Amino acid sequence: MIRDIALGARYARSWLSGKTDVTVSEIQLDRGDRTVPATLILPNRRPRRPLPGWILLHGATVGGRDHPQLARFARSVANTGAAVIVPDVPEWSRLALAPDLTLPTVRAAIPRLLAVPGVADRPVGLVGFSFGGPHAVTAGADPSLAKQLAGVVSFGGYCDLARTLQFLFLGEHEWEGKRFQTSPDPYGRWIVGGNYLHRTPGFEDARDVADALLALASEAGARGLPSKDPAYDPLKRELAARIDPSRRALFETFAPPAEVPPDRAAAEELVRKMVPAIRRVDPLMDPEDRLRQVRLPVRLVHGLGDILIPYTETLRMARQLTASTDLRATVTPVFAHSREERGSGIGGLVNSLSFVRTLGKVLRLV
Repeated sequence: MIRDIALGARYARSWLSGKTDVTVSEIQLDRGDRTVPATLILPNRRPRRPLPGWILLHGATVGGRDHPQLARFARSVANTGAAVIVPDVPEWSRLALAPDLTLPTVRAAIPRLLAVPGVADRPVGLVGFSFGGPHAVTAGADPSLAKQLAGVVSFGGYCDLARTLQFLFLGEHEWEGKRFQTSPDPYGRWIVGGNYLHRTPGFEDARDVADALLALASEAGARGLPSKDPAYDPLKRELAARIDPSRRALFETFAPPAEVPPDRAAAEELVRKMVPAIRRVDPLMDPEDRLRQVRLPVRLVHGLGDILIPYTETLRMARQLTASTDLRATVTPVFAHSREERGSGIGGLVNSLSFVRTLGKVLRLV
């Protein structure tokens, strides 16, 4: 426990202060189908022992590997005395949901990381954030990677495709018979709709709606304002005007004005039709079955206040992992989806100390 807290505290000091003593370099990785850029981060103060290695996967976000919170996380991890590679997945940065790119990206990053002078010649750790979370975990089930990974980590990942899509529209989730309701972040449903609406039977002619949804999500990613902000309402109206009038109601089911929930009946119908279509077109989008094949140590972390992917998805992911897996799952109020939450008083201090220990457990995987 003391070692966990000490390591987590070194990370937390860097994160909270924003100050790190690291060197950041731009490198290239051969993914097989193309060369992709990556960020290599090394501590300037080298411990006597070889450096543990970490690979960090971003989510479906316009910022990609340069997302401010991810970049800060990566530098803070390196500052604890580790080597970190953050590969870019250009398709994910364009908001294309392509889970099949996880394995080639990781395969390209591992030898490049181990070739860095001073990095320990031993298995490395793999972390995925948001969309990258479940795919980082299931990468541990791949036989070609099992011996090269010391452990896998998910921050804010999803598990059940149908439940997650239901949440993205209606904000409903449940766990062990208890039902919860919140106002969801619409960003996730815009991306899912942009990728799969026109590939769903009955909506093949809705490419204009799909394109408008991706444009809306891309703009939200570029602006950095919360996707629920009324500032996007003029853009929604502008995009709706470009859509065939017969499909504008469909667009508004995904993107109604701020503070207006989607039409429930229309949303439920979309979920019912889209989930089997997504599974057919892209089976890797539903990670649930592959989770049972993971045997590596797994650490799962989720923010209690996450309104993009509910924390119950991490609890569900933990349940799917086998009993033979070294598993630790933590739900914390310290952060939401991609930003920290400010705690106060004794409760905030206790939560922060608990989170520091959780981070220490994560970092000690390698």
